[in-house]
Amino acid sequence: MLLDLSDQSSETLQEQIVRQIRARILTGELSADEELPSIRAMARQLRVSVITVGRACERLAQQGLIHARRGKGYYVSAVTSKQRDAMARERLTIELDQLVRAALAEGLDEEDIRGLVEAVLKRQRRR
Repeated sequence: MLLDLSDQSSETLQEQIVRQIRARILTGELSADEELPSIRAMARQLRVSVITVGRACERLAQQGLIHARRGKGYYVSAVTSKQRDAMARERLTIELDQLVRAALAEGLDEEDIRGLVEAVLKRQRRR
């Protein structure tokens, strides 16, 4: 499982690992009961600390996206499409709340924010 980590990102390495594995699970790229590489193997492959990978796995487990099997490692949890949608909506709501709050504090009005969101959506559709 090769992930794309960057030291230049504003996200911590742990956050990047969580985000990328989460995305692969929610898009179905990683399927239910699929075994993840061991924490040590993943840390070695990504060239990061075992602690960083371990904490990322703990966060994913707390979110219900992976689960541990004693003595075996971590496996992808079964996630229904309804759960996937709910998780994606929850994350988007949290992130949008922070972004909108910051935009309002910086002087943008609701119309500006709506226009920018529409522009981003159009750009994403073209990809």
